This record gives sequence, structure tokens and C-alpha cells, in this order.
Amino acid sequence: MDGIAGLLKLAHVALAMAFAAGIVGRIVVLSRAARSDDVERAAELTELAGPFERTVIFSSMAVLPAGLATAWAQGYDWLGLTTGWMLASVAIYAALVALVPTIFVPRGRIFEAALAEARRDGAVTPALRTAFSDPAVRFARNAEVVGLAVIVALMVLKPF
Repeated sequence: MDGIAGLLKLAHVALAMAFAAGIVGRIVVLSRAARSDDVERAAELTELAGPFERTVIFSSMAVLPAGLATAWAQGYDWLGLTTGWMLASVAIYAALVALVPTIFVPRGRIFEAALAEARRDGAVTPALRTAFSDPAVRFARNAEVVGLAVIVALMVLKPF
């Protein structure tokens, strides 16, 4: 592997690791926030999830171009999209990206409103508990974890 291909691959792997770390960190912090009976503690933990969220956002936007650039530098036809495992990985990635405007953004607005209301009331409200346990968000977060695990498996195993 020549120098540029190796550097691109390193960048792609580092971005994938940042994506995974961001997802796991966000899950851990928000899980603790959801269990809190103190609204200010829940708000603090929610704020603490911010850097993890920003890591997820940045790395998720950069990992695909880095992967396609790596494929190009390694000489794959059509940026690797004629290779089954790469095409499957891009399809899974696209499905995960679709969760942002369909679930994460609209449900995030609902959550922010519930948190603001709970802070005004000075207590964890039923609306905040409901927002923390939103089944659509739970589905989307689980899909991120599973999708990421499958993509990593495809990258390592190259089964087709």
C-alpha cells in the first residue's frame, strides 16, 4: 500500500473509531441522565453528552468521504461500489444517515422542550421521562450500534 492510500485508510479508521466512541459515550451519559431523579443533574448530563454528539456528527460526515477516497487510492473501480461489502456498507451508512432528519432532529426538539419545561417546573416531569424513553429514539440509537457493528464486520471480513 503506497503512502497516500495508507494515510487515507488510517484517517478512515480513526474517523470510524471516533464515530463508535461518540455513540458509546453518548449512550452512557444519556442513560445516566434518564435515570436521574434530579432535573438539574439530568440537564447537566444531557449537556455532557454534547461533545459526544458533536463527535458523532463530525465523524459520521467525514467517514464516508474518507472511505471512498481510500478506495480510490487503493485502485478500486467506482470507488469500491462494485465490491459487495463496500456497497453494503454504504447502503447501511445511508440508512443510518436517514435517521437524522426522520427521528433524531424532530424527537430532539420534543426532548429539548420537555427538558426546558421540567427545568422551569424544577422537577423531572412525566413529559421528560417520556422523552427520555422515546421508542423511536431507542430504535434509532440501537440501529446505529448494530449498523456500525455490521459495517465494521464487513470491512474486516470482506465476505463478498
